[in-house]
Amino acid sequence: MKNYLVAICLVGFLLNSVETTAQTPQTVSEKKLLEKPYNPSDNAQQKIDALLKQVKKEKKNVILQAGGNWCSWCLLFNDFIKTNTKVKKELQSNFLYYHLNYSKENKNESVFKKYAPNGDKLGYPFFIVLNSSGKVLKVQESGSLEEGKGYNETKVLSFLKSVK
Repeated sequence: MKNYLVAICLVGFLLNSVETTAQTPQTVSEKKLLEKPYNPSDNAQQKIDALLKQVKKEKKNVILQAGGNWCSWCLLFNDFIKTNTKVKKELQSNFLYYHLNYSKENKNESVFKKYAPNGDKLGYPFFIVLNSSGKVLKVQESGSLEEGKGYNETKVLSFLKSVK
């Protein structure tokens, strides 16, 4: 009977491990498979200004995803918004999106100071939502959008709908 209980516990543990591994990049090689959307050489303010011109025409808002290619959670969120059909549709319909780099190569200090002066108190990624005039509508941390080792569709959609 003891062996049977041990076997059941072991199977449960293994199933949980497989599920966790499938959701987040646990190893360097898994992280390498994810797209690296941040560009340290970008002139971030210039890119944001161009997006603001575009959103005025399209009547949308801008979302800046602050983070870097060094951040597993940042890469995972990028993958999530590209692979989750409902979230992808909501973003395409109502927002223009930009990955605002923060790295040792380029900290974009003036941009962060302008749009999220207290952003250094948040973990990465975090999100800055701008209206078509460049006014900050919301700065959103990402921890409340997580579920387990990934992101929760309902929570992310709720956040997006709150700033449309």
